[in-house]
Amino acid sequence: MYYIDVILPIPLKQAFTYNVNKDQAVFLRQGMRVSVPFGKTKIYTGIVYAIYNNKKPAYETKAIDQILDETPIITPTQIKHWEWMSSYYMCTLGEVIRAALPSAFLLESETIISLSSERTEDESNLSDDEFLVFEALQHQSSLHINDVRSILDRKNVVKVLQQLLQKGIIEVQEEVYEQYTPKLKRYVKLAAAYTSEENLKELLDTLSRAPKQRAVLMTLFMMSAADKKPVDAIQLQKKSETTSTVLKTLVEKGILEEYYIQKDRIEFTGDAGSDIKKLSDAQEVAFSEIKTAFKKHDTTLLHGVTSSGKTEVYVRLIEEVLETGKQVLYMLPEIALTTQLISRLQLYFGDKISVYHSKYSVNERVEVWNNVLSGKPKAQIVIGARSSLFLPFTNLGLIVVDEEHEPSFKQYNPSPRYHARDSAIVLGNLHKAKLLLGSATPSLESYHNTELDKYGLVVLKNRFGNVLLPDIELVDIKEKHRKKQMKGHFSDRLLEAMAEALENEEQIILFQNRRGFSPVVECTTCGIAPQCPNCDVSLTYHQYKGELRCHYCGYHMAMLKACMACGSETLDTKGFGTEQIETELKSLFPNASVARMDQDTTRGKNAYAKLIERLDNQEIDILVGTQMLAKGLDFRNINLVGVMNADNLLNFPDFRAHERSFQLLQQVSGRAGRTQKRGKVLIQTFNPYHQILQQVSVNDYEGMYKQQNEERYQYKYPPFYRTIKITFKDRNLQKMQQASSWFAQALSQQLKENVLGPEPPPVSRVRNQYISNVLVKIPKQQSISKTKDYINTVHRSFNGIKEFSSVRLTIDVDNY
Repeated sequence: MYYIDVILPIPLKQAFTYNVNKDQAVFLRQGMRVSVPFGKTKIYTGIVYAIYNNKKPAYETKAIDQILDETPIITPTQIKHWEWMSSYYMCTLGEVIRAALPSAFLLESETIISLSSERTEDESNLSDDEFLVFEALQHQSSLHINDVRSILDRKNVVKVLQQLLQKGIIEVQEEVYEQYTPKLKRYVKLAAAYTSEENLKELLDTLSRAPKQRAVLMTLFMMSAADKKPVDAIQLQKKSETTSTVLKTLVEKGILEEYYIQKDRIEFTGDAGSDIKKLSDAQEVAFSEIKTAFKKHDTTLLHGVTSSGKTEVYVRLIEEVLETGKQVLYMLPEIALTTQLISRLQLYFGDKISVYHSKYSVNERVEVWNNVLSGKPKAQIVIGARSSLFLPFTNLGLIVVDEEHEPSFKQYNPSPRYHARDSAIVLGNLHKAKLLLGSATPSLESYHNTELDKYGLVVLKNRFGNVLLPDIELVDIKEKHRKKQMKGHFSDRLLEAMAEALENEEQIILFQNRRGFSPVVECTTCGIAPQCPNCDVSLTYHQYKGELRCHYCGYHMAMLKACMACGSETLDTKGFGTEQIETELKSLFPNASVARMDQDTTRGKNAYAKLIERLDNQEIDILVGTQMLAKGLDFRNINLVGVMNADNLLNFPDFRAHERSFQLLQQVSGRAGRTQKRGKVLIQTFNPYHQILQQVSVNDYEGMYKQQNEERYQYKYPPFYRTIKITFKDRNLQKMQQASSWFAQALSQQLKENVLGPEPPPVSRVRNQYISNVLVKIPKQQSISKTKDYINTVHRSFNGIKEFSSVRLTIDVDNY
């Protein structure tokens, strides 16, 4: 008997053993998919992990259902990388696989019901719901469980189905569906019978009374002669200005033949291969320094100020790696950035580029996966967000992590809670590839590693073309309020600068890190603000929908006409978001075109691209947005950047607040004046003498780094100590508090004063679940793996305590 170990995409610690016959064992290899029965009725897709024939497991094994692949879809290197992720980030291999593979690869069983062939029950005994299902099955041979839900118009249909099963009226089968379908394109050609000249002449004569059909044929000849390419049915229809019915008639008559060709969903169309720009002297120096640094270090940090032309340096490096025939991974923090970068890189590398991120459909992602696996030329460069590091690279030569300081590289939910930058470093080591981190405001951890000589460091101090860095001015709005020089949320200084920029036909960016109209709606009579019923936060007012909305759980209600507590109609909004700024701008500058970029306006797949294109084409005069604006975008005509209120960034309860504020403000400022004219940045604040704001105004990264590093050392935070955050959630406050206290006490028996908490976070109830955190700090000299083993031991004991069984516990390693 032969056995295989299978990893299932579920959060269980171990692999599961199934039996296979000799032929299957010879055919199967690690990394192939098999569908296997699990539990009583479920069928899952699992990944083959190991194959053996000697050791018999201690339990009765089941046979596999079917083999789903001809060849492995996962490489041995990927499995090594995923094993590292699972052990480092303290999660299961199944969870990593679920995050890594496009969902089309992870088929799960779907419940299908059909009428039983041996039914004896009389239909008159059925309840109304049962009869509705029975009647539907009279017209259809089988129904999916979702169809039953829509027929009965309710979610929970299991009870109804169970009763029908007991009565012997239906039978249930579990089917596995292959979700990926290749895209087929329809082409047409002239039938073989009419290719000779006489037959063709005869045919055209017979069609003299059918002018539309004749027009289709004439267009077909023209298109074939011009392109010598297959003729696309839809193009033919458009060019001959007819309908699909005319084409159908010609096919039915046997005059035209249809055929299909499999196509990739994402194809590059455009002019490729323009020469790579000549680097400036400073870029040339940086380029050679990076190559020198790579001889000594596998990882190098490129610290280049905003608009110093880091992308052009990356392009030169990519070009050199491509010449060796290796693959390149270019990682970005935000999908918004990919749209702009793709068009830039396609100018140089044409169709060698594939894109991979979560806004792409499942089928598009499967295609990229397959292209990377088989090393196709169109997947030599992969541009993607954090999930792109899971792709099956076979020959990786270079990884570029652009904007490496960005918090978006960290996955918070669901598990694995990995950091893409750190995981990319391990991936690079496995492939023996070089890794380049790039940022204008590097994270403290990366910069600290260059000081320890773990990473190489290359600095680009000047902007491309020696353009000056923007002039940053702090506006004291406390003073402006006192002197009554504010108009809404705008100081007279900002309005004056905006009017000047609009007069010069320059574009403006305004940054406010809150979406919605206003974060709080308050009754001026009794002071009560509407709260979310499921979370401990006030509801945010969204004016364009006329509703109050919770940004944590999505709860929403219509905007109140009167206070719920005292009935008074004097409701006032406190604070402001992007929507309110947009509304104010429309009344302040009625002739300017205003747009907004936040989560509410960029939900669609191409929404980012459309906004960026409109800005590039100068159809937008003023763009208001949240931190999406800070992400390395390159706009040529923006000369003024306004930060509406810098204080809500600085006063955030997090040890990284000051570092993040510096990075955000510096990055937002970097969008200004990227061409010849020097840009202007106005930062409105109640506290212009704050150290961070002073450092931002003179671009003093080193000063900020030294000061923050000193504080981190003093208070035992990264980069000097590692941190692991353990979060407890439960609907019952008392039970959650008991569970978190028990866990913290158990940990502190061995880890002593390095265990902090339990403490509730700033928002201590979300979706009706109470939350508490325990923080474990790990000093440099303490073994990380032994600490994790100890936490796992405590976790196992915790799972054995019956009264804590409902408490949800999550572990987040390096919770940056």
